[in-house]
Amino acid sequence: MSIMKINGGRSLHGDVTIGGAKNSVVALIPAAVLADNPVKLDMVPDILDVHNLMLILQSMNVSSYFADGVLQIDPTEIKTGHLPSKAIKKLRASYYFMGSLLGKFHRAVVSFPGGDNIGPRPIDQHIRAFEALGAHVTENGDTVYIDATENGLVGAPIFFEMVSVGATINAILAATRARGVTTIHNVAREPEIVDLVAFLNEMGAHISGAGTDVIRIEGVDHLHQQQIHTVIPDRIEAGTYLSLAAAVGDGILIKNVVPEHLQPFIAKLQEMGVDLSINDNAIYVQKSGELRGVNVTTAPFPNFATDWQQPLTPLLLTAQSESIITDTIYPQRQKHVAQLQKLGARISVNDCNQIIVHPTPELHGAVVAAGEIRAGAALMIAGLMADGETIVEESDNILRGYDNIERKLTDLHADVELITQLD
Repeated sequence: MSIMKINGGRSLHGDVTIGGAKNSVVALIPAAVLADNPVKLDMVPDILDVHNLMLILQSMNVSSYFADGVLQIDPTEIKTGHLPSKAIKKLRASYYFMGSLLGKFHRAVVSFPGGDNIGPRPIDQHIRAFEALGAHVTENGDTVYIDATENGLVGAPIFFEMVSVGATINAILAATRARGVTTIHNVAREPEIVDLVAFLNEMGAHISGAGTDVIRIEGVDHLHQQQIHTVIPDRIEAGTYLSLAAAVGDGILIKNVVPEHLQPFIAKLQEMGVDLSINDNAIYVQKSGELRGVNVTTAPFPNFATDWQQPLTPLLLTAQSESIITDTIYPQRQKHVAQLQKLGARISVNDCNQIIVHPTPELHGAVVAAGEIRAGAALMIAGLMADGETIVEESDNILRGYDNIERKLTDLHADVELITQLD
């Protein structure tokens, strides 16, 4: 386990380059096992989730090699079996192997995934999608058994009761190798799903409608990569650095971004009074003056992402008026609140599960714990804002989602050190 030591109170400046999208690559890696030849992904972030997924690939006799942002995956000798629960339970996105293995072999045995504990995230819709394609699904303890070996997977209409990124991705992965046509209704529209579909289509899949609420898939027998796939920039990492730049920056340039993917976040910053200069693939954040409080409500794309609300919270503390955060996706995503209070933040949760952020002119260093990825990002920004030393324990959670975080912060002239502790 790692800790992050931060000496805060400094004004940061310089530039930072955003890496590939975590929420994209954790779907692209399971999708790679659908291929019939070795696969290459470029702009892969160097994060713990990638390395944990590589361990899962190894358990399936799938070799992988990662260096300089390029991940090579060779699924040609893949073997099926019960995936290792220890690795599976380290991250939620491991459940995408359900869809990819079902598509590849028409069966899968996967333990319930782990990841961040931010409230219930049931897989009922995933299971109903698999059953619609002809799979038989049973559960025993924390393990899911999915089997369609008798008749194979057959394309069918799938209707989601609520928008779900995870269920959308799993349904796409399974249906890509099913016989016939699958039409999935009320799907998630996130850029990461568009990226996944682009990757599959580059290998010969026939998928249309990504980015809309209906996706149509004509199943294919084979997938074969002919060109390296470049992962899209991480919009959540970009939002984190935008918040950091507005909170403690004295002019910071954020490079390798897609502004269209950031529109809800940009709009909130501008509503607060943050001065931004936006180009095709970069955003310059001026030093902030007086800022206004705002109300934030999370919702599925193209609205304000749940993963953004925590990294934005420290910036809201600098506003001159109260802010209210309502997370409609994960109302219990509040692990950062009590930890920010340790730093002196005037922040609380009301009876409606809303986070109330009051103006807090000064923060002070303290020992806090990163309960999950985005809570850790919030504490990191708050630590940079605070006077004195802040110790962020459980910083491995930050490393799960943020590429080269120590180097990037140091390049912005932050006084930050990651220290690995022996378990």
